[in-house]
Amino acid sequence: MLATFFLRYPYLRKQNMRNILLFVMACTLMSTAQESTPGVDQLKQMASRFAPTEMKVSTAGLSAGDRQALVKLVQAARIVNHIFMQQFWSGDVALYQQLQKDKSPLGQARLHYFWINKGPWSEIDEHKAFLPGVPGKKPAGANLYPEDMSKDEFETWAKALPDNQKQQAEGFFTVVRRGPDRKLQLVPYSQEYKSDLDRAAALLRQAATLTDNASLQKFLTTRADAFSSNDYYESDVAWMDLDAPVDVTIGPYETYNDEIFGYKAAFEAYINVRDDKETARLAFLGQHLQDIEDNLPEDPKYRVAKLGALAPIRVVNEVFAAGDGAHGVQTAAYNLPNDDKVVELKGSKRVMLKNIQEAKFKATLLPISRVVLSASSQKDLSFDLFFTHIVAHELTHGLGPHRIQINGRESNPRMELKGLYSAIEEAKADVTGLFALQFLMTQADQGKIQALLPHGPDAERQLYTTYLASSFRTMRFGLQDSHARGMAMQFNYFLDKGAFIANADGTFSVDLTKIKDAVRSLDHDLLTLEATGDYEGTKKMLDRLSVLRPEVQKALERLKSVPTDIEPIFVTADALAPEHKR
Repeated sequence: MLATFFLRYPYLRKQNMRNILLFVMACTLMSTAQESTPGVDQLKQMASRFAPTEMKVSTAGLSAGDRQALVKLVQAARIVNHIFMQQFWSGDVALYQQLQKDKSPLGQARLHYFWINKGPWSEIDEHKAFLPGVPGKKPAGANLYPEDMSKDEFETWAKALPDNQKQQAEGFFTVVRRGPDRKLQLVPYSQEYKSDLDRAAALLRQAATLTDNASLQKFLTTRADAFSSNDYYESDVAWMDLDAPVDVTIGPYETYNDEIFGYKAAFEAYINVRDDKETARLAFLGQHLQDIEDNLPEDPKYRVAKLGALAPIRVVNEVFAAGDGAHGVQTAAYNLPNDDKVVELKGSKRVMLKNIQEAKFKATLLPISRVVLSASSQKDLSFDLFFTHIVAHELTHGLGPHRIQINGRESNPRMELKGLYSAIEEAKADVTGLFALQFLMTQADQGKIQALLPHGPDAERQLYTTYLASSFRTMRFGLQDSHARGMAMQFNYFLDKGAFIANADGTFSVDLTKIKDAVRSLDHDLLTLEATGDYEGTKKMLDRLSVLRPEVQKALERLKSVPTDIEPIFVTADALAPEHKR
């Protein structure tokens, strides 16, 4: 798992010489920037917050061709780790090289925690550095922009560009660099990461020749083409149509690492095997999206009269994850693509990583509940409703405003809310997911639909109690994380409304007489902020509510011995495609 990329890919050494020089310069300049860094015992304690969990997935149901394709896909995904590390920080790859040379107990502890985070900053400690000779915190623009670039400089430069270049500057698939004249210039991903992308594309094409599934063949070949053309539209459409036992997501998607604008997409990969039984059970949720959209608690003029094509839901078990999908807190589900043009045409697809969610529930949520829930509430913790709410969260990313009008100008919430968008959108999906499940439970109770999810008073109590406990799981990620920031805002809102109760003994409980109205009210506010592109209103709300209040902070302190998340050990992937070591 920890084998060096440079030993495996010697042809990369020359192309990374610039980053190595940057790293050496950074170490020289910052060697005295930190007075102390964690020792062996502290690093082991920090790493223990991620419970090692073996990920074993049966491939017995796959065809012979799909099993062979799976090997190539894992190999391609391993390359994504290297691309992501280049995006994460200019000195990341060189630092990783150096760490592997240190065989001392301290060196191995540093390497282990580096690999969990894919960098020298601890994700769940607000990206605080845990290694010497690096910046104290991760650069806001990662390695997607020059580290000395200001926000104003970019905006002034982009404003003067022709329209097509301005779209690329603010688009997903370019990095911004300084030219010889120190002026900003665009570099497409296909050029910046060419060597890695060429190798990954070759493996995708090999996998396409091995599988007997036509939709998988089409996605892999179009995605391989996109790696060289830098045009991801056709392959995103093909990914939406992907319907195969081997479920693959690979490419640049999420923009969380761009903390300046939220423009630039990071590379990630998920290699999965589909769970057909669970996929069929949950597909009914997607069939009621238009009903939910038509009843959202917002001004009717903001509702989408006709959603895109029915959003697919895939329940899968993760064989391997890489890049942005495998650092720090592990992804439990994802909702893609992020390209609004594709979403408008095809909707978006929700992929639920069931084995990851089960591992998180057992390793973190059960022990958390024993600390933060009242004794009478602990019996109401439910994996079924934990899992179902994550499904609803991913589904409802596709609901609400996506294409909006601002003073007669076409735009979207992401562009208007800029760096605040991720936190507000994650909160919107959480709360709209709760609203959606409550809506469907009510419809089932009234006999209007044949629901395939639990409903009735017991289910409502389990839903909101499990959500309350899970709030602490998310807030532990640290307020630098968009999900945690959005969750802190929700939690404080519900406390203020009396829907969550802080008990005298330090535990928390839900007031079922108030929670449903509070969910509706908060959902209205969040949907309206996105529909109006209200940056100042969003900032005001997050500044006021995205904090850890004393009663919450005390509860979080009592959770220090509970793992924050899992550290997946990809047993099946390593058996299929072992790391090449020398």
